[in-house]
Amino acid sequence: MGNKESAGVDEHWSRTEFAGIDFGDKRLNMRLQKTVEKLSEQPLSSINQACGNWADVKGAYRMFDNEKVETAEILAPHQRRTRARIAEFARVLVIQDTSFVNYTEHFKTEGLGSIGYVNKKKNNRGTKGLIMHTALAVSTEGLPLGILDQEIWARDDTKPSSRRMKSRKRIPIAQKESYKWLRAIMRTTPLIPGGVQAVTVCDRESDMYELIGKAESLKTHYLIRSSWDRAIRAEHEDYYLWDYMAGLPLAGHFEIEVEAPRVAKQKVAKSRMAKLEVRFARVELRRNPKKKMNYAECPPFLSSYAVWVKETGAPEGVEPLEWMLLTNVPVESFADARERIDWYKLRWHIESLHKVLKSGCNIELCRLETAERLERYLTLFSIIAWRLYWMTHVNRVSPDRSCTEILADHEWKALYCKIKKTKEPSPKPPTIREAVRWIASLGGFLGRKGDGEPGITTTWRGWQRLLDISEAWLVFNT
Repeated sequence: MGNKESAGVDEHWSRTEFAGIDFGDKRLNMRLQKTVEKLSEQPLSSINQACGNWADVKGAYRMFDNEKVETAEILAPHQRRTRARIAEFARVLVIQDTSFVNYTEHFKTEGLGSIGYVNKKKNNRGTKGLIMHTALAVSTEGLPLGILDQEIWARDDTKPSSRRMKSRKRIPIAQKESYKWLRAIMRTTPLIPGGVQAVTVCDRESDMYELIGKAESLKTHYLIRSSWDRAIRAEHEDYYLWDYMAGLPLAGHFEIEVEAPRVAKQKVAKSRMAKLEVRFARVELRRNPKKKMNYAECPPFLSSYAVWVKETGAPEGVEPLEWMLLTNVPVESFADARERIDWYKLRWHIESLHKVLKSGCNIELCRLETAERLERYLTLFSIIAWRLYWMTHVNRVSPDRSCTEILADHEWKALYCKIKKTKEPSPKPPTIREAVRWIASLGGFLGRKGDGEPGITTTWRGWQRLLDISEAWLVFNT
């Protein structure tokens, strides 16, 4: 990331990030640009509050209701920009995960589906909303590069028959909701620039023989956390995965700091140092003969590398850490195993992005009355949320670069004058680290010795203040 194109800097970042948007209607294209600018300036506000005047409010509602505004077309320009950012790296992680957007209390909203149940003694009712499955590109250093794929849908509330439930193993994977993992890897693989190694990273829900077979057929890489104690073949013998790995010699061990869950009245969550043992091996995963599969992509055996991470000496009453990772990226040494573990540790980025969407953008408060409008709204806000999330982490990955890579000229000058209490900006732009910490200070970040780097919340609050400050700066300095 060594240029303005990497960061999407412009008078407003959306003009670069959404360049090339094409709904087949120039007015719609312009309306999207304007709506993004308004919503990203006040992401915690409703559409009415963010847009400000009635003309812009009406234009935004009409846009979200317009059938020409397809979610795929909203995402397409951002995908192109993401692909350009990916091209600057030798290897990237494509992290997949699912989030449920709760609209249960929006009784007038049409087209929602079940997303779970609220189990209460006096009120056992289903929750309604939308399902959102996202694939986020992240560098191996932890820099979120953009959303490569996203699918949003409402679950069909038709309950399957008991016979159908009992015979799920015989249902083709393409007819199951879990096919989302395969759809995402099929759509993201062609977007990876030549010469870049992409590794799809998924949690235990994705542990399917079909996903591993699909990755092999696409000639792409995967790293998934195993959920099932699979039948395997190793050293020309048959085993189950956990039993085989437990019999292997220790490859090495390391320690990591683990944050404990917060308890009531505890301001700061306590942490502990966890000692982890590592074992790894090349194994042959065995296909389940009872499941109906595409045998062309799912042969009787698929080669994979297993990396088993297990905590020893965990405190009493604490569940030990344990990951069984499967990957087709070769693991030939303890250093290789540690690297694969470090990749999986970055999976939390996708969870954090979804958290920013819900907590930082208040997407579950939006009342657009139909699932179709909400899908367009969620797609748009996912890109807005990524931008702030990217800004927070670019500070940690490239702190010494010039802030002109993340801020427009008037933004950093307004920020400098505000922080330094001066009318004249510095002739030299501050670094990214300085600028992000200043932005966060506008949102309440104190920057004390033990505070570390700013988090999402303070950066988000500060960013909203900076937008107002920089707008005023433009008025008085142009």
